Amino acid sequence: MTRCEFFTENDRINGFSISGHSDFDEPGKDIVCAAISAVVTMAEATINDVCGAKAKVRVKDGENNRITLTLPASCDEEDSVQAVLTGMMLTLCSLRDDYPDNIEVLEV
Repeated sequence: MTRCEFFTENDRINGFSISGHSDFDEPGKDIVCAAISAVVTMAEATINDVCGAKAKVRVKDGENNRITLTLPASCDEEDSVQAVLTGMMLTLCSLRDDYPDNIEVLEV
């Protein structure tokens, strides 16, 4: 199962961590994994490359794969960054509703 955690404090999403494998299908054919990867890639690129937020991104490959994004304490484009993260969360929640055995979404 893929675990999607959103870190929040005072109604601000400070970042996220995505880990695990969805195990919907074999590697290369897993539509749930592909959807999650597309959402995460789009969010990270928009936050850092479009909005210029300079969020810290860590990637751990292998059996215990994980990607973590952490925002700085403040961003010049805060409203836009929060909109992207909220949209990401809603998209992942929609995937969770369609594939409850393969993805979980948490606010921590």
